[in-house]
Amino acid sequence: MSINGLSGQSTLAALTSRGTTPVQQGNSANPTKQTTSFSDRLGGALEQVAQSQNKAADAAKAYETGRTDNLAGVMVEQQVASLGFQMTLNVRNKALSAYRDIMNMPV
Repeated sequence: MSINGLSGQSTLAALTSRGTTPVQQGNSANPTKQTTSFSDRLGGALEQVAQSQNKAADAAKAYETGRTDNLAGVMVEQQVASLGFQMTLNVRNKALSAYRDIMNMPV
């Protein structure tokens, strides 16, 4: 299953543009392969959401001040930012739910 990034790039393309490769399974004898940690990926995703929100705010400000007349572009940027925020919120809610489930397990 492939998960696409917020900016429309695939996860693999986003990782290779940063100079890292995803965790590869199989032959672990090759020590030159680089992997990214979960916290790095999570931080990168949060940075992408923040960037899309900033881009949407800048587009709206440009439209309001008359620097552009592309209303459709502004609406698209706002929808991308909204979807990114909703996805981040849902991931957080799922993580909290999983944490609560684990904490409520009998030992």
